[in-house]
Amino acid sequence: MHRPPSAAGSRCTACGAAEEDPSRLRSGGIFRTSVLCRVTMSRPRKRLAGTSGSDKGLSGKRTKTENSGEALAKVEDSNPQKTSATKNCLKNLSSHWLMKSEPESRLEKGVDVKFSIEDLKAQPKQTTCWDGVRNYQARNFLRAMKLGEAAFFYHSNCKEPGIAGLMKVDVQFVRMMKRFIPLAELKSYHQAHKATGGPLKNMVLFTRQRLSIQPLTQEEFDFVLSLEEKEPS
Repeated sequence: MHRPPSAAGSRCTACGAAEEDPSRLRSGGIFRTSVLCRVTMSRPRKRLAGTSGSDKGLSGKRTKTENSGEALAKVEDSNPQKTSATKNCLKNLSSHWLMKSEPESRLEKGVDVKFSIEDLKAQPKQTTCWDGVRNYQARNFLRAMKLGEAAFFYHSNCKEPGIAGLMKVDVQFVRMMKRFIPLAELKSYHQAHKATGGPLKNMVLFTRQRLSIQPLTQEEFDFVLSLEEKEPS
């Protein structure tokens, strides 16, 4: 579980990172922020949605020729040993994200993995750690994140999966979406954009759907955010 920095030495007792180092990530899924770690350990608080199953039912400058799906394919061609190549790819990957969590109760090894956006909102300072990340590709994306970057909070593995709200990397609640954006609606745009060349044509949510942490291009992020102002399709 997360343990706050000790008073002496201003270092996290979980990972040993200095408090002034906001970007440290160590192997094993520990992501260091100003006051938080993300630690891959079972605990009775939020754990990230699993990466082994599919769903049931916030900008970095980038070249115009590369989108998040293409960049992710490059990452997937690597493996944990090819760290230098992976780091080079991730540098220009994204500054907007989609992060999945399960809003409904489900026991995993005796621990309830439920953590909805309402749970995040109820946390002290509306901020918490983000743990349970076992997939190495998802951990690579954690390495690429920077404090304050925008992310969609995505409800996964539930009756109606979809985007419920906005947060920023720390992880901290920002606001609820003006309306819930269901997976089915996003999928209809994705399918249409594959034919027309629209912004969601290569959205990782559909091309690499098993990943619990996913990069978004500026174009993808802006389009999805604009949907909250429209009537459901």
